[in-house]
Amino acid sequence: MKFVCSQNDLSAKLSLLSRIVPSNPAHPVLANVLLTAEPDRLGLSVFDLSVGMQVWIPAAVEKTGSLTLPARLFSEIVSRLPNQDVRLETDALAVSLSCGSGRYQMQGLSAEEFPELPTLADIEPLQVDTAVLTDGLQATLFASSTDESKQVLTGLHISSSAEGLEMATTDGHRLAIAQFPDSSTADRIDVTVPARALRELERMLGRTVATVEVRADKTQIVFELQSEQGVERLSCRLLDGQYPAYNQLVPQSFERQMAVDRQAFLSGVDRISVLAARKNNIIRLRLDREAQSLFLSAEAPEYGSGEESIPAQISGKSIEIAFNVKYLSDGLKAVHSSEIQMQLNTETMPAILSPVSGQKMTYLIMPIQIRS
Repeated sequence: MKFVCSQNDLSAKLSLLSRIVPSNPAHPVLANVLLTAEPDRLGLSVFDLSVGMQVWIPAAVEKTGSLTLPARLFSEIVSRLPNQDVRLETDALAVSLSCGSGRYQMQGLSAEEFPELPTLADIEPLQVDTAVLTDGLQATLFASSTDESKQVLTGLHISSSAEGLEMATTDGHRLAIAQFPDSSTADRIDVTVPARALRELERMLGRTVATVEVRADKTQIVFELQSEQGVERLSCRLLDGQYPAYNQLVPQSFERQMAVDRQAFLSGVDRISVLAARKNNIIRLRLDREAQSLFLSAEAPEYGSGEESIPAQISGKSIEIAFNVKYLSDGLKAVHSSEIQMQLNTETMPAILSPVSGQKMTYLIMPIQIRS
């Protein structure tokens, strides 16, 4: 194998792939990246037996072939090289790399030891618009759980049918749902995908790609996108278990409603969070119908207290309710709308944040009970 490629291209892709490489692999080759040199392109693949990724970069290939190299070592060396052409040549399992004034020798493992990434090539793919997929991930991924004891909640639930595409996450304290009625599919998909894998997919996606092909069976899901050099792929094992019937958690009617400028709300929360973080991360919201204002406050007895007021359109009786300040801030950041609405019933029942117009998104947040 012998090729020349751009240091910048190679470093960027290795940085992306290194996030998947396991720290304590079940087999030594899983700590490696698979290099596949084909005419005019170089393929790079990693796989931890749960999540796999394959990407391509342009390369001037003098001799085709394949080999695996220690992923993190290779990435760290390449990232420190000057932005010049990288030349790589193999002799059996010995690798010589040169760039600028640098010369490096590495030892690889045979490509035959590297497990094959799933492709699900025999399954008819679903076409999903890249912008839709990106918007859905940005609107939901943040609310997935990090508690491995509740493994199914560490994933993002994707359901697709003739009624449209829906993506949802919950960690038990909050729930984020993104709906795309115009992205309907003839075949139904109902899967829970590890959020960890989808964060890597989010990094792969670019607005230049029109669609992503999605294939899924009972145990795996594969996302494919077309690049200039070929098909780039992310595959991962699905999570087992029944995802909660989250739509049943969303109230069907509300006694109170508020419309408010999103950025003003978020900025106020950000300022009050400085005090909230010094006590218990609780922020209080008072919806004052008479004043048509939203009041935000927090107290930290050893430090002080603070209050912000924001003009708002409020219907229903005035109410005071408290939330975890991070959960509230996360939701405000995820709702991409200049104006948002908050719908709620009582101080102990869940509240809903959603955009006034545009993307159909629902963010449910559970309140924290407070004593006056």
